[in-house]
Amino acid sequence: MTIKITRNEAANCINFVGSTNPAYFNACLSAEVNVEDSTRFNIINDIRTATSLTTQYEFYAVEYTNFSDKDGNSFANAQAAVDYVNENANVANNTGRFQLGATDTIDFSVDPTETTVLLGNGDAYAVNSIRASANDDGHIDIIKHSADVVIYGDLRLANASIGGVSVTQVLATAVNELNALFAHTGGAAANLPVITSSTAISLTEGDSLNYELTATYGVGYEWDLSNVSGVTTVEGNVRKLIGGSSLAVGSYNIPVKAINYNGEDSETVVLTVNNAPFSDTKSINFSNGDYLGANASLLDGVLGRTGNGAGSGDAWSVSFWVKTSTASGRVLFYFGSNDTTNGGIIEVRLTSSQKIRLQYGSNNNNVRLATPALTTGSWQHVLITYDGGTTGASSADINNYYSRFSIFVDGVSQTTSNSH
Repeated sequence: MTIKITRNEAANCINFVGSTNPAYFNACLSAEVNVEDSTRFNIINDIRTATSLTTQYEFYAVEYTNFSDKDGNSFANAQAAVDYVNENANVANNTGRFQLGATDTIDFSVDPTETTVLLGNGDAYAVNSIRASANDDGHIDIIKHSADVVIYGDLRLANASIGGVSVTQVLATAVNELNALFAHTGGAAANLPVITSSTAISLTEGDSLNYELTATYGVGYEWDLSNVSGVTTVEGNVRKLIGGSSLAVGSYNIPVKAINYNGEDSETVVLTVNNAPFSDTKSINFSNGDYLGANASLLDGVLGRTGNGAGSGDAWSVSFWVKTSTASGRVLFYFGSNDTTNGGIIEVRLTSSQKIRLQYGSNNNNVRLATPALTTGSWQHVLITYDGGTTGASSADINNYYSRFSIFVDGVSQTTSNSH
């Protein structure tokens, strides 16, 4: 919905019809084009800024296409919206009394956010900023609280209505009815705020948040950021969260409230920080007979053994990232004897069908485990583990030998095709 920017001539106020913002009195607001995005603009509360010594925004980095002038006309660009706000928010027209005649009528109501009193003549005032009073002539005066001056004088009892319904035709009762509307504090039937933005946020480890809360009928907002170090709201826009680049992988709960004059909506935003994706900074492009090898005479005490494994103390693992192609098979890793027929080896091979195959043993006596085919052209993580348990050359125990090894692809245990 487009927000219409209108100026209240009688009280020199600017009102954003269609938003949750109240009416603002003359010389209170100014606007500027957003420095980070020239298609957006900011509206600053100059009064609050002067008292807080930091810039206080009523709207921050909003799209100019979401606003129109008082007649519903769209703005050509952000600068045009800025010029319109600055022109209409800082004027000094009639600040005196409107003397009403016998035929002048005013219908009073409250906008859907219940923060602004609307008059049938197009004027608008923040709730609690005006009051009604009976005058000596038996009529109703509408008085501005801030200056205690009459804005509308001599409103006839018969010409005053609330929401299209005439006020009670007893002067004192009518004044009370109007003041109850002007000092509106809501009730059971009033509109409560409802948070409408997603309450689930995903963030990659090391990145920063850019999340903005939205709520229907929201006026004020409250966060509990005690659980998320480094996350904060944007200056002048309490609905927007930034930061979080230092958060560890995990899930974080962020309680939040949207509040208006009638109540609140409390929700928990769940922030999930995910692992950063693999980044290929250095890799080996295998071709021809290339492979990763190790000198058995140097590393025999690490992986080599003369008999069965003794248990977890003999366990080992091999892990790597690999991006496959449609080329023929390649040996990715080799450790062991130069005598492949009789000597023991550990070999990890990428087969021509893009499967990872582990061979453990010699060419005469070995077990082989092969995964399903990998995804061609994508980086994937492979982890191969040996638990340090029994291996050997007895066909009767072959299933025990297979069970000593596991292969994981991207953290998922693979169902292997086994042979010996």
